Amino acid sequence: IIKEEGKLISQDLLKTEKKNQERKHQENTVLKMFEEPKNKRSQKTKGYDKRRFTCEICNNKFTQNCHLTVHMRTHTGERPYSCELCNKGFIQICSLKEHMRTHTGEKPFSCMICEKKFSRQGQLKYHIKLHTGEKPYSCDICGKAFVEQSKVKLHMLNHTGEKPFSCVTCGKSFTLERALKSHMKIHTAEKLYSCPTCGKEYRRQNRLTLHMRIHTGENLFACMTCGKKFTIKRVLDNHMLTHTGERPFSCKICGKCFSQKHHAVTHLRTHTSEKPFSCQNCKKAFKSKSSLNLHMKIHTGVKPFLCTTCGKSFSQKSYLANHNRIHTGEKPYLCKTCGKRYNQKSHLTDHIRTHTGEKTHTDERPFSCITCGKSFHVKPHLISHMKAHTDEKPYQCKMCKKAFRLKSSLNFHMRLHTGVGLFSCKTCKKTFHFKSNYMRHIKMHDSQA
Repeated sequence: IIKEEGKLISQDLLKTEKKNQERKHQENTVLKMFEEPKNKRSQKTKGYDKRRFTCEICNNKFTQNCHLTVHMRTHTGERPYSCELCNKGFIQICSLKEHMRTHTGEKPFSCMICEKKFSRQGQLKYHIKLHTGEKPYSCDICGKAFVEQSKVKLHMLNHTGEKPFSCVTCGKSFTLERALKSHMKIHTAEKLYSCPTCGKEYRRQNRLTLHMRIHTGENLFACMTCGKKFTIKRVLDNHMLTHTGERPFSCKICGKCFSQKHHAVTHLRTHTSEKPFSCQNCKKAFKSKSSLNLHMKIHTGVKPFLCTTCGKSFSQKSYLANHNRIHTGEKPYLCKTCGKRYNQKSHLTDHIRTHTGEKTHTDERPFSCITCGKSFHVKPHLISHMKAHTDEKPYQCKMCKKAFRLKSSLNFHMRLHTGVGLFSCKTCKKTFHFKSNYMRHIKMHDSQA
């Protein structure tokens, strides 16, 4: 307690009052930013252009020679300042200093209104404008308003359809330069940030931070309808469309509609045969990034999702969920016509065709063996068949050295050594390699009961 002008005032009260004054000062500063006339700068420099240094490549002008020197590095690709921790290069030393905060976690810029902290001053300036609610820059075509004028220029590309940034490897174009840089990492396969729990790798720190929520359960967004959880709210909003039945994204060629934009984009590639995502190991190409990620696990052999019942591991969480239904007996997919249930959605889809009369496959067999003439519906079956003529057996058991033509045959064989993945009868304890044999055996007990 301190005495001021004959009154007793607590020190905490004085601190609160001082903080309120600082916040009010910052709010007034923000409001003044919008009260300044837009042509103030042009009035100061009217009749005289201070930008005396011109770039010979793109004709951009600068007020100082040092600014031009820094700008030239965007053309030459020179990055003289590099991070000692991750070796990432930067054009300016100030950019390096900002980058270092991603490693240290330092956020020196704080908003006096809501106390939110930022690692860069530019982020703070943008954030402060959100408190005023003012958006002084608008699109002349659709009227959409923005906080910054640079956002309007980017928005205009949606109307013009212009995509000035192209990938030199696959030719794909982008409206933003940062989108192109992010895309280029697909070809370089550079992943610097690794999850300490499951080992999954990411190219950016923020992606790893979002991924860690899966393990910690913090800051997840849950669907109120089905309870499914997501790390990003935008993804939850897209997921909600699956419950409402809304499909706002349509294919311009065949008219098929989708609830998710990326599903429509991927579908369009079935018409164009475009496969922009290539594997750096075997050069196989894919229509979607998710398909490439799944394929990469063939080379890495990573299977982080383990069944606690039988010890079998899987490359995807969804595969483990499907597998667990074998142990639990859960069959969540119901046929509305006859009431029959299935443990996998694909099995239900095949079953529904028995009611509709739709054929699963046509009689067409376009893939023929050049040795014996046998034909197949799909190319992978032909490739597997060709190994029968060459006697090639690339998959060898490490325990008994027996070799197999197919990887699936090796997996079945390994059950003899490990006992993992066998189907065991709870009545007589007899074990089976194949689920079909196991189910047939179970019915024998049921008939005897």
